[in-house]
Amino acid sequence: MDEEGIVEEAAAVRLVRSDSRWVDGSEVEREERSTGFVGFEEEAIMRRRLRKKTKRVDSLNVEAMIIAGSHGHRKENLSTWSTIAMAFQTLGVVYGDMGTSPLYVFSDVFSKVSIKSEVDVLGALSLVLYTIALIPFAKYVFVVLKANDNGEGGTFALYSLICRYAKVSQLPNQQRADEDISSFQLKLPTVELERALRIKDCLERNSSFKMLLLLLVLMGTSMIIGDGILTPSMSVLSAVSGLQGAIRGFNTDAVVLLAIVILVVLFSIQSFGTGKVGFLFAPALALWFFGIGSIGFYNIIKHDITVLRALNPAYIYLFFKRNNLKAWSALGGVVLCITGAEAMFADLGHFSLKSIQIAFTFVVLPCLFLAYFGQAAYLMKHPDSVERVFYDSVPEALFWPIFVIATFAAMIASQAMISATFSCIKQSMALGCFPRMKIIHTSKRFIGQIYIPIINWFLMVMCIIIVAIFRSTTDIANAYGKYF
Repeated sequence: MDEEGIVEEAAAVRLVRSDSRWVDGSEVEREERSTGFVGFEEEAIMRRRLRKKTKRVDSLNVEAMIIAGSHGHRKENLSTWSTIAMAFQTLGVVYGDMGTSPLYVFSDVFSKVSIKSEVDVLGALSLVLYTIALIPFAKYVFVVLKANDNGEGGTFALYSLICRYAKVSQLPNQQRADEDISSFQLKLPTVELERALRIKDCLERNSSFKMLLLLLVLMGTSMIIGDGILTPSMSVLSAVSGLQGAIRGFNTDAVVLLAIVILVVLFSIQSFGTGKVGFLFAPALALWFFGIGSIGFYNIIKHDITVLRALNPAYIYLFFKRNNLKAWSALGGVVLCITGAEAMFADLGHFSLKSIQIAFTFVVLPCLFLAYFGQAAYLMKHPDSVERVFYDSVPEALFWPIFVIATFAAMIASQAMISATFSCIKQSMALGCFPRMKIIHTSKRFIGQIYIPIINWFLMVMCIIIVAIFRSTTDIANAYGKYF
């Protein structure tokens, strides 16, 4: 028993000595005097060790959450080739919806405004160009994508991020990161931060603002789910409708039936996961973007290169001045050019921020601009081809290849909002705003790539109902424009 006591006492002494490296010098001196058997040389060595600064994360940096790797929520840094490969995947998942918008935008816009002069064409084109430049490019690429919650995007992720820094939550929302944020207030050095603190205090004190914030989040999520129903229906139906002018006797019933078959196939392959579906769809979307960009450039050169004047926003003013209330009604068609733009943020958990930015900036944006310029140039010479402007502007020799690619692209277009719906439902379940249901993680590397069977089949049934009831791309587009 005595030997065991001596061993325990020696271990305790060693523990005190080792722990003393992490406390201030006065406490060490007090411990050293109490032990009484620390030599002069050992005391000098210990004092030199105490002068060394230990590596630790500064509390102010934790407050700002700016130290990479101080928290385990960030995705690992990807190599350049991995980022490029992921950007290629985003073409098949994120940008399919926006990429297929040239199929129906101008046909819907000019169903409300007739083409009487070149001002109508240039004004509508200018509206489309600046809508794409301001919302997906300026707003999402440079601002919204950076407001993510540990790599997750979507309305609930943004709400969770707000609730972590301000006491405005009406839902239970505790994460590991909450423990690292201090409760004291710093003296803010800038006017912007002082304004942010005033807004934060206003939100925390007023319960009506808290409830309004939650209602806006729920409304935004509901609109994304609604977009996930309308978008696949409209994209697939618009692609298949090209057969009505190419095959004699191919009526509306045949178009609706073929669209329903394609929708069933689309939703049946979702269980393979976002990554596999992305690699499966990405080559077809890459061909699609290359195709619409090339055809657009061809139409610009062949028909009317002066459509480049639409870069002047003055034509927007002239368009509204000329068409009055009809121009406002046409905005429902203009907004179709950015269908699926919200998927850039909602699908952020499936990919990295850089991959989404690179794909849009260097592939999606220039190809869409060329496509819309080309259709406008064709309309300048053939204003009567409004209803089938996309397929009529395609050279006759390329009609069938483009039709096949357009059909695949329309299927892929639906993928953006399907993946976004999965992400939003998962986030709402995490915050207790949605019933619990089975979630399947389809990737070992990225936790955001998920599949929810019940939601998948629900979306499929709703899309089939929409196609069967509306039976027309224009009617669905009108519903989309009025809804959003």
